[in-house]
Amino acid sequence: MKRNFLREWQRFKGRCIYSSAGLILAWREEHSFRFWAYMNIISVSLSLYLPIPIVFRGLIICLGILVLAAECFNTAIERLVNHVSPGPHPLAKAAKDAGSAGVALTAIATGIAWVFALIFLFSDK
Repeated sequence: MKRNFLREWQRFKGRCIYSSAGLILAWREEHSFRFWAYMNIISVSLSLYLPIPIVFRGLIICLGILVLAAECFNTAIERLVNHVSPGPHPLAKAAKDAGSAGVALTAIATGIAWVFALIFLFSDK
């Protein structure tokens, strides 16, 4: 049992190292990732400042994290496509466009959550 735990702990540490390397790469090399990170700082700050229910806060924070995750996926897709197909190709464009659409849809979902939170905040209840 202890042996299993130690092995799994080592694997967990490795996953954390790989994940942090991906986040560092996204932060250093992707303008869009930094943009969404700054938007998340503003969004989380506002959600904590405004008197909205905790459910809206949680939803807004989780959706903001999903936007960053989508941006990481999009970065991975773009890098892989650029590696496999350095020149223009319709399938390469389609893959990059689909990744970008994923980011846009998660950002729209976050915006919709904000709309509902603000409607709740300013409604007569």
